[in-house]
Amino acid sequence: MSTDTRGRHTESIHCRSTLFSIGVWTILRIAKEASSQLPSRGLVSVEACINDVSFRTVLEPDGKGSHWLSVDKALQDSCGIQAGEAVELKLTPLTDWPEPEVPEDLEKALMLDPGVFALWKDITTLARWDWIRWIRSTQNRETCMRRIDAARDKMAKGERRPCCFNRNMCTEPEVSRSGVLLDPPKE
Repeated sequence: MSTDTRGRHTESIHCRSTLFSIGVWTILRIAKEASSQLPSRGLVSVEACINDVSFRTVLEPDGKGSHWLSVDKALQDSCGIQAGEAVELKLTPLTDWPEPEVPEDLEKALMLDPGVFALWKDITTLARWDWIRWIRSTQNRETCMRRIDAARDKMAKGERRPCCFNRNMCTEPEVSRSGVLLDPPKE
């Protein structure tokens, strides 16, 4: 694939998919044939288009070799879509990454040590995504806090990425089990 001057791949991927709900989440699973054309089985930064509404997002891996994205209420309203509807989706992979939202407890822990905070700022944006995904991939608050402590300790030793972390697994515990995105509920 070639890229343009803004870091976008010039070839777009098209697919059709149906939105579904898991709890309060509205999910759009990327068709496996389309997902296989993406540059990674892990996170992928893309420019997406649904119903002529373009937006940038990060596709999450589903743990089965494909990808998915969360479609929040604002995006549903902008696109005029809701769970249960099929949509045409256009994806253009990007080489640049948006900064991840850093959880407040992680940010506080990083700021306790100027060296760790400096390393956090020096690592790649994708590495920051990896640390955050590893830390939050559990619903257990105590485990999350232990992972924050472990991350700070590892970064203090110069480690730039979490060890032994499968980047191809789904890390949103509210919509996955054992690293795999849940299937749509049966009707």
